[in-house]
Amino acid sequence: MQQQLISLAQRLVDQSAARVIVPAYANSTGFWFGGGNMVQTADGALYVVGRYRNHGDSRLGVAAGVRGLELAIFKSLDHGKNFHKVVSLSKEALSTPERPVLSIEGTALLLTNRGVELYVSTEKDNVGYPAGLTDYLKPGTGVWTIDVLSADSVEELATAEVKPLLSCDDPRYLHVKDPFVYSTDQNDFMFFCSHPFCWTSSNTGYIARPRGNEKFTEPNYDFFPRGTTWDVAMTRGTAVVDLPRVGVCADHPVTLMFYDGGECVRNLDEHSQAVKRPRGYSCEELGGLAYCVDRHFNKLERLSVTGPMFVSPHGTGCSRYVDVLTTPENWYVTWQQAQADGSQPLVMNVVPTEEVHRILQ
Repeated sequence: MQQQLISLAQRLVDQSAARVIVPAYANSTGFWFGGGNMVQTADGALYVVGRYRNHGDSRLGVAAGVRGLELAIFKSLDHGKNFHKVVSLSKEALSTPERPVLSIEGTALLLTNRGVELYVSTEKDNVGYPAGLTDYLKPGTGVWTIDVLSADSVEELATAEVKPLLSCDDPRYLHVKDPFVYSTDQNDFMFFCSHPFCWTSSNTGYIARPRGNEKFTEPNYDFFPRGTTWDVAMTRGTAVVDLPRVGVCADHPVTLMFYDGGECVRNLDEHSQAVKRPRGYSCEELGGLAYCVDRHFNKLERLSVTGPMFVSPHGTGCSRYVDVLTTPENWYVTWQQAQADGSQPLVMNVVPTEEVHRILQ
C-alpha cells in the first residue's frame, strides 16, 4: 500500500508535468506566488488564492521593503487553462490602526454553507514578544497571527472585514501562520504552521470546529513532530487529502498529508567532498509526504523518511506549499516550484480522477 501511495503522490506532484499558472512578479531569487489553495464553486469555477512575495531580507526588517506585499485570488472558467485576477488585498487593506501589517504569508479559502471564508496570516507590528524575551524581536519585524474574512462570494472578499482568529503568546509556538483547511462531514479543520520566538524551526498544529459552527476548539500545536533526517528543522503541513475507497484503500479510509521540510533554517556551506543534495532551508523548502489510516492524525506515518519526496529539477530544488483539490473529474494539484532563475511561480498539474483510482488498484 505504501508503494502505491508513493506512486500516486509522485504522479500528482509531477515536476515534469507542471505548468506555470501564476508567475512571480520577477524572474529572480526571492520572488514567488503561492502559499494558498484552490476551490471549485457550484458553477464549476476554479479559484486559487496565494500571496506575492518580492525579494527581501527579514534580518533587515520587512517593514522597510515590499516583501509579502499582496494577497491575490485568481479565477478560471475553463477548467484551469487560464486564470485572471479577481481579488487583490494589500498590506494596508489587511491592517488595523492598532496593528499594521508588515508582510502577508500563507492563505486559504474555505467554502461554507454561508458563503466563503478566507484565512490569511500576516506579520503585524505592535504585537510584541512575551516579557523576558522582548530583545529577541528583530527591529522592523513583527509577530505572525491568523485572521479570517467572510463573504457571500469570493469576489466580495475584496471588501470583507478582517477579524482576528488565532494568535499565540506561548514562546514555543509564538508565530502562527500558513493556514490550510480540510473538512469532513462532521468538522472543519484549519491547520497552521508555528515558529518559536527564536525562529529555529517550523511546526504543524490545528484547530477544529463542528460543521456549521463559528467557534473553533483550542489549538493542538504539536500533533505531528518534526522529522529526524532531512526534515529535522521543519515540518510544515500544507494539504490533507482523503483518498477514494478503492483498491489498497478499500478496507480503511486513508489520508495523505503533504508537508514542507528542511534540514536547516539558513543555507549551509557544505564540505567540498560531501554528497551534493538539496537540503532545504527557510524559503527554499522541499516536499514531504505522510499518511494515516482512519483519520488518526496523531498517528501520521512518514513516507519520506530519509529524503524528500518532491524536489524541483531547477534551481535550489525547492518544491513547497502543495495543495490538492479533488473533483469528480480531475485532481488539481498546485505548488511553488523553484526555477533556474531563482523565482518560485505557482505551477499546476491536473490528473484525471479515473487515473487516481487506477493507481490505487
